Amino acid sequence: MKIIIVGAYGTLGQAVAAELGRDNEIVKVGRSRGDHKADLKDDGSVRRMLEAIGPVDAIISTTGSVHFGPLSGMSAAQFNEGLQDKLLGQVRLALLGQHYLNDGGSITLTTGIIAQHPIKDGVNAMAVNTALEGFVHAASTEMPGRRINAVSPTVLTESLPSYGPYFPGFESVPAGRAALAFRRSVQGVESGRVYRVW
Repeated sequence: MKIIIVGAYGTLGQAVAAELGRDNEIVKVGRSRGDHKADLKDDGSVRRMLEAIGPVDAIISTTGSVHFGPLSGMSAAQFNEGLQDKLLGQVRLALLGQHYLNDGGSITLTTGIIAQHPIKDGVNAMAVNTALEGFVHAASTEMPGRRINAVSPTVLTESLPSYGPYFPGFESVPAGRAALAFRRSVQGVESGRVYRVW
C-alpha cells in the first residue's frame, strides 16, 4: 500500500511510519521537511502536496496543536489556534484527500483521550478532539467505497517530559503501541471508528 503520513517527524508520526513502513510504501510529509511539505492550515499547500504525490491507498494525520491554558484568561484568538490547526487542519486534509484515495482507501486522523476526559487547562483541546471525532463519525456515512477513522491515544510515554504535568494520574502508552491502532485503521475493514489507546 502507498500511505501518506502527515506529521511523520513528530513522536507519534515516527512510530506510525516505523510500524507501517515495515510492509508499505510510506510518503513522509512535514511542515518544514519530508518527502513532501504541507501546511495543513493552507488549502493550496495541501492541494499541491496531494497533486504531487498522486493517488494513494491511505492518508494518515498525526499532527495538530491546541491551546493549553485556563478558561478564565482565554481569548477567542487563543481558542481559535486549536480550531485552525488541529481541527480544521485535519478536516482540510480529509476533505481534499478523499479525492486522492484509491478504491477501498482510508483516512485516519488523530484525536486524544481529552475528548472524553477533561484536564486542567484543556478546554480548547477537549473541544477540538471532540469535534474531530464527530467529524469522523459523520463523514464515514458519506464515503462509499472509502473509509475514515480516528486514533485517540492517551499521553505518550515519550512525551511525558513535556506533557506529563497536564495528565496527573493518567497511565501513558508507548508511541509504538499507539501506532498499532493506525495499522488497524489502515488495514482493517471498519469505518467511523475511534480507536482508543488508553
